[in-house]
Amino acid sequence: MTIHQSPLDALIQAIGSRIPAPGDYPMPIPGLGFYRREQPAAPVVCMVEPSIVLVVQGEKRLWVGGEGYPYDRSRFLLTSLDIPANSEVLVASPGQPCLGLMFKLDLRMLAELIAQGGLPPTRERAMMKGVGIGRVTDGMLAAFARLVALLDEPDAIPVLAPLIQREIHYRLLKSDQAGRLRQICSVDGQGYRIAKAIDWLKLNFDSALRVEELAARVQMSAATFHHHFRQLTSMSPLQYQKWLRLNEARRLMLNEHQDVSSAAFKVGYESPSQFSREYSRLFGVPPKRDMAALRGRAGVTDLTESS
Repeated sequence: MTIHQSPLDALIQAIGSRIPAPGDYPMPIPGLGFYRREQPAAPVVCMVEPSIVLVVQGEKRLWVGGEGYPYDRSRFLLTSLDIPANSEVLVASPGQPCLGLMFKLDLRMLAELIAQGGLPPTRERAMMKGVGIGRVTDGMLAAFARLVALLDEPDAIPVLAPLIQREIHYRLLKSDQAGRLRQICSVDGQGYRIAKAIDWLKLNFDSALRVEELAARVQMSAATFHHHFRQLTSMSPLQYQKWLRLNEARRLMLNEHQDVSSAAFKVGYESPSQFSREYSRLFGVPPKRDMAALRGRAGVTDLTESS
């Protein structure tokens, strides 16, 4: 960042110069990734990890449970859980590409900052959703600009990046999205328990799901568990498991070239016909036609899609 360059301009220049082609790119700094889009695009299925997503140029929108969350250079996207969603590009062109970054959150670091900073977890009566839109602040942009600037000083990354990352987490806890983060970090709260249930689902999505047993695992009644799970994710636990299964099957067919039946059985389906019906419902086309379309796209390497 030059002396007269604003943090936003510095981020636009840094991201645009490092990723000249459309796509999603991990960076050498842990948890940091850049993305570039050069044209508006219809919503595509994605999983958003607990993270903050900035747009420094252009505009995007995330769809969760039928509700849209638009964000641009003045509004950031925050997710406090692993959220199945659909990501849409609203404003982008080759001359003015949509540019931005994704930064994964460290929930343990957030919990430490809450404890050390005298910021008690909020005890909201109403459970917040696991996704929200916040106002971008100057302090937040300045911290991200300094983090990104370390890419030009790789030897300093191991020493300085953790300090700036900690500052970013602190600034999020001071933002208008603090309550959403605190409800997930409160170990005696419902949000924390739902997050633990999601961790279990991600590891065991191919197993039969008994909601009562999963609720008991995180020390909640089945009714309370189901209510708060849907409130946070806009899905029931069974719908969430189905989403995980279908997306893993899609990855297996595309990247590991497994046939439809093999992929269906591997992710836990007992009926390939049921798998095909549910696959078509989620992705809009049957599995074989979807694979043909994906393989026909130039440069398709995997199914990773940032929000």
